[in-house]
Amino acid sequence: MIRNLIHCRALLRATLPSPPLRRYYVPSPLPHQPVPNLSKILSRYLRSLQPLVTEEEMESTQELMQEFLRPRGQAEELERQLQRRAERTDNWLTDWRQQAIYLENHLPLPVHSSPAVILPQREYKDWRGQLRFAAKLISGVLDFKAKVESPEGLPELWRGRNLCQDQYHNFFGSCREPGYKRDRVLLQPRHKAGPHHVTVCRNYQFFQLDVYNSDGTPLTEDQIYQQMVFLREHSYKTDKEPVGVLTTDHRNSWGRAYSSLIRDRLNRESVHSIQQSILTLCLDATALKYSEGLYSSRTAAQMLHGGGSHANSGNRWFDKTLQFVVGEDGTCGLIYDQATADASAVLTMLRHVLEYCSRGPTLVPPRTPLIRLPPPRKLYFSFPPDIKQHIEQAKQNLDILVNDLDICCFTFPDFGKRFPRKHSLRPGAFLQICLQLGYYRLHGDLCATCEVVSMRSFHRGRSDVVRCTSPEILEFVKAADDPSKKMPKGV
Repeated sequence: MIRNLIHCRALLRATLPSPPLRRYYVPSPLPHQPVPNLSKILSRYLRSLQPLVTEEEMESTQELMQEFLRPRGQAEELERQLQRRAERTDNWLTDWRQQAIYLENHLPLPVHSSPAVILPQREYKDWRGQLRFAAKLISGVLDFKAKVESPEGLPELWRGRNLCQDQYHNFFGSCREPGYKRDRVLLQPRHKAGPHHVTVCRNYQFFQLDVYNSDGTPLTEDQIYQQMVFLREHSYKTDKEPVGVLTTDHRNSWGRAYSSLIRDRLNRESVHSIQQSILTLCLDATALKYSEGLYSSRTAAQMLHGGGSHANSGNRWFDKTLQFVVGEDGTCGLIYDQATADASAVLTMLRHVLEYCSRGPTLVPPRTPLIRLPPPRKLYFSFPPDIKQHIEQAKQNLDILVNDLDICCFTFPDFGKRFPRKHSLRPGAFLQICLQLGYYRLHGDLCATCEVVSMRSFHRGRSDVVRCTSPEILEFVKAADDPSKKMPKGV
């Protein structure tokens, strides 16, 4: 229970000497994220511990805290170092948090890290409908990208405050690169022209599809569709190794395989094409038949991990920041990498793309003269024995992960977010209390919980978490099952 205090001490040691810093400010109308007052934070930390620990543990933690906060002690030095970092960086927390939570985590990205979003099922039932929707989807993303990169940008307000747009510029053309000890995020330099292609994957084969004309205008939906048709005709099933399955493995294992993979020039060029693309689009084969009642659960599994080494998992490149999945049976969704993208920003993009996809076909005057587009370029890989061994090991690890995961999605029809709002409750807080009450009824105790909060009202702000347990919550969950306690009228 005193782990966070130990982390504070470790953070103090880590600041001496200071790590490499961004020694410049990017002009921004948004305020910079302030350094918090450690005394106030630790006081709130104690309140969150109170319903979770014994009296002896609480006393021990308080003693450690008093020692940490003594005058001219470690707390003062830590605050001084943090303040110095805040004065020299765009955001004192964002880079540290990205490193500690995501890039130094060795667990596989599917299931453990990369969230999956299920989009509404489409009505098409064949490959032509699949390709038509995929073309529309790409056009919608390009339309959003154009708005983000326009001089006006994409202004967002939340409770009257502007939100930082920085991460939108990192969505496109970014990719995670595996390493031995930690990963890193590859970003497109903003002073250079951005990528002009997307990566399309079908039957474990990858293609580079240019989506802009030579004059910088985006291809029409019909042009993208025609390119997709060509791609489909040249991506028949082969006995080639599913190289994409390597990205599902533990990060240190993938890091070793990556170093071997890119030694070969052909492999290196293909990998770099994927990494530098705007996004990855996965054209999935139809999954196993299942009942309508299991649609959400089976689709969630397809989005999270692809179904295993014998299904669509090799039809992925999980390191990409944005990875759309479009199935031949109408399933579709998105997998994204949290190291670069936060849920709030991703959902803003998805709302724009889905609204775009709900429109009718875009009518564009035919070009004169007719421009013949170069076909999509297939990305080739060579597989020496050591890479084949890495792929087989990744398959085994993935199938273990898939078989250990049970997914059951269901819809709660009794009420939605209007119910808590009717009683002046915030839906997120309401759901958090429900989860804590359910846990208490199962185990007779509370557990440490947190809730994600957005810090995008600050320059280069991302997300963070707040601790939700408190003495008041413990009092509530006990009262909920106490017959002597009366519920307020109207509830």
